[in-house]
Amino acid sequence: MLGAQKAVGNAISRSATAVVQQQSQSRQYSSTQLQMAGPAQVDLTGKVAFIAGVADSSGYGWAIARSLASAGATIIVGTWPPVLKIFQMGLKKGSFEEDSTLPDGSKMVIDKVYPLDAVFDSADDVPEEIANNKRYAGLDGFTIEEVAKAVEADYGKIDILVHSLANGPEVTKPLLETSRKGYLAASSASAYSAVSLLQKFGPIMNDGGNMLSLTYIASEAVIPGYGGGMSSAKAQLESDTRVLAYEAGRKWGVRVNTISAGPLKSRAASAIGKEPGQKTFIEYAIDYSKANAPLAQDLYNDDVGNSAMYLCSGLARTVTGVTLYVDNGLHAMGMALDSESMSDRNA
Repeated sequence: MLGAQKAVGNAISRSATAVVQQQSQSRQYSSTQLQMAGPAQVDLTGKVAFIAGVADSSGYGWAIARSLASAGATIIVGTWPPVLKIFQMGLKKGSFEEDSTLPDGSKMVIDKVYPLDAVFDSADDVPEEIANNKRYAGLDGFTIEEVAKAVEADYGKIDILVHSLANGPEVTKPLLETSRKGYLAASSASAYSAVSLLQKFGPIMNDGGNMLSLTYIASEAVIPGYGGGMSSAKAQLESDTRVLAYEAGRKWGVRVNTISAGPLKSRAASAIGKEPGQKTFIEYAIDYSKANAPLAQDLYNDDVGNSAMYLCSGLARTVTGVTLYVDNGLHAMGMALDSESMSDRNA
């Protein structure tokens, strides 16, 4: 697998202690310089951010929402219909109160939750077995096109679009054992869904807006245990980020970026590859990262949240088509420091 370490990785979440605020004063330009009247600040007041793929408080989607909220953005989210009621009940009961705390002590408010199944582009794509499924009972308008129209009706334009979606039904299978159906399902849910989101939401995004997605180092390096075509889907997502940055930039003035995040023990990630008496895939990945990354420190979900806030703010107004690594530098390593072959050198 990814290496054997003694400690088991833990889910890590913390409230951001300090965030930058975007300069609100008017900018003054010289021929080649952007003049700042004071310290760079992030102020997203009046901005609307739609985060697709939030269903609990343990993942990166929630952390991004919280960071954007801390800068003043209005937060709306899209949640997978089968877990929508559980998520809404948790919000109502205050189950996420602690994880909603912002740096100033206030609480993040999710302005509205929309049912969203991002494997369906329009109502015509929904098969009968889904339409009649009890987990979708009473829900209308959960396709990407329908949600975009609902958001437009409720908010008019939006400024930030976040794709925090990934699913591979055969993720525990090696690629050699992955079926065509499983491979294409991973690509559909984890990569094409980002393309479709921008297709449908792009027309209602303000000029200067930003789309952001989340990727993983498996897109470019072999990560045993991350199978079922998910590595391929992440590679597709990164390639599409560059193409969409060009197309959406020219068409709508929208920037498109992705964050390659290090491993986090979220609820979704914890479900991958659990064998009796062994650590889960994500626990191996966390321990491997701490043993081998240049920065041997914990990765917090708000580290990704704060990086996302930067990319979604005016501070990154010229940044597009980028894969930003937020992984303690693990992507830069070409040799495993904890390898048995390195034992003499590390002694």
